[in-house]
Amino acid sequence: MANTPRQDQDFIRPVRRVLVGLLAVLLLLTFLIWRIDSPRVEQFRMAVIDRVVPSFDWAMRPVARAVAMAENFRSYARIIEQNQELRRELQQMRAWREAALQLEQRNAQLLDLNQVRLDPQLTHVTGVVMADSGSPFRNSVLLNVGARDGVQDGWAVMDGLGLAGRVAGVGNRTARVVLLTDTASALPVVIQPSGQRAMLVGDTSAFPLLEFIESPDEVRPGDRVISSDDGGVFPAGLLVGEVVQTRDRRLRVRIAADYSRLEFLRVLRSRPVERITDTGALITPPVDFGNDDDEDAASEPESIGDG
Repeated sequence: MANTPRQDQDFIRPVRRVLVGLLAVLLLLTFLIWRIDSPRVEQFRMAVIDRVVPSFDWAMRPVARAVAMAENFRSYARIIEQNQELRRELQQMRAWREAALQLEQRNAQLLDLNQVRLDPQLTHVTGVVMADSGSPFRNSVLLNVGARDGVQDGWAVMDGLGLAGRVAGVGNRTARVVLLTDTASALPVVIQPSGQRAMLVGDTSAFPLLEFIESPDEVRPGDRVISSDDGGVFPAGLLVGEVVQTRDRRLRVRIAADYSRLEFLRVLRSRPVERITDTGALITPPVDFGNDDDEDAASEPESIGDG
């Protein structure tokens, strides 16, 4: 029993050598047959291929699947790269779209400013809104024009649609504009077509109040409100808005200026009103020296005769 592994090993070695030899001879014959250039051998080779190769189709399926998976992986990698590139382009397009929208809004505002019809005698300077007051009790904005641009306190300010406010504070390079909705704003206006005069008083709401109306019964919602030159504060005829009536039956004004997008404002250069300092020089009676002499001469004899 101890010699059994030894005997098995002695039996396996010759068999292995015989099999290796037969395999070598088979490979050599295959090589020789594949190298022989003869019509009969060629027919034999084709018959062997037709017989053997289709039967190995099952063995080639894993290889084909592996090749297809590798190709799909490369295609997937290319799709990922294209997707990342499209994301970058989409991000750039969003930035360009935002810039285009901002330019479109500014262009619309500038076109609105150009469409405003003003008195030819009025000149203006356009400024950019830098900031607002940021207070719920005060409605004002800051412009980037000031005394160096000739801006003076009290001048009217318009946007592309109508009157927006007045200058209330001038620096060298900046100016504070108090809007019509501010509590410090009081503007004399004329209501058309009735011609009623009133005061537009701000109360920090979107619709300022109409106060001190001469005949409120003649005012109707939808009437046009323009500025008045009473007191020489503002030029006459500037569009302010239209009359509206609230639930409490009070008359207010819907401002024509678009306060939601104030970026450019036009400061109107108003000419100072001529002030009269010498009231005695207003009316002078006509002087006729020849008539006065005749009257004096005619009156002298009568006085003598009476005496």
